[in-house]
Amino acid sequence: MRIARFAHAKGMSFGAVEGEPGAGPQGLTIAEIEGHPFGQIQFSGARWALSDVRLLSPILPSKVVCVGRNYAEHAAEHGSEVPKEPLLFLKPSTSVIGPRDAIRLPIFSTQVEHEAELAVVIGPPGARRADRAAAERAIFGYTCANDVTARDLQRNDGQWTRAKGFDSFCPLGPWITTGLDVGDLEIRCEVGRDPEEMEVRQLGRTKDMVFDVPSLVSYVSHVMTLLPGDVVLTGTPAGVSPLLDGDTVTVRIDGIGELSNPVVSL
Repeated sequence: MRIARFAHAKGMSFGAVEGEPGAGPQGLTIAEIEGHPFGQIQFSGARWALSDVRLLSPILPSKVVCVGRNYAEHAAEHGSEVPKEPLLFLKPSTSVIGPRDAIRLPIFSTQVEHEAELAVVIGPPGARRADRAAAERAIFGYTCANDVTARDLQRNDGQWTRAKGFDSFCPLGPWITTGLDVGDLEIRCEVGRDPEEMEVRQLGRTKDMVFDVPSLVSYVSHVMTLLPGDVVLTGTPAGVSPLLDGDTVTVRIDGIGELSNPVVSL
């Protein structure tokens, strides 16, 4: 199932996206879910064409827990060793935006880069000191993410909070896909100014993660309690590069979909 959060003429709702996975927006509809999708899903009976609503970030997490250097080639491109344990950092909830929302380049940085990632969405009852099996049960679904990073500030500060934490630096979407095997999915990032001439910047596969998804969720849960709705970003493949005013950046992951965001200067 594909679970979206969306704005429509009467407000905001969660809904199930219907139609063939490869169909464009014109071929998809969205069926409104009563309340929150974490419980027993019931439909209200309302339905819209996807093209007639605005997709929002599919979840509003209390925290976004990120994993650094979880692909060996990405660690190498920054001259770093692969960590012996998952390298964790946080992005604030205020960094989260949805599909087609603008990534805003801060005046404090001259080198803002994209990082395409698989995002894990935690479901009920959450995870606290979970073993691998419990970690797998805690996973509600998956979405696309872009761990936008001010690379110069990351180098200068010696820690990553400012570089990773600006408003708009965590696009999520377009929806949450449940029941997906993420053992070997393609992750692609494209950047450009013309939709017909996008440049592939990143191309990797989830099988190349140093630490797989259940291991990451279990590890994080032994550090901090993961609440329903929290998001874990699983690291980025090699190929990160700068974003400029006027660019559009698109993250695509097999079995999920695509997340596109324009880039603008403040």
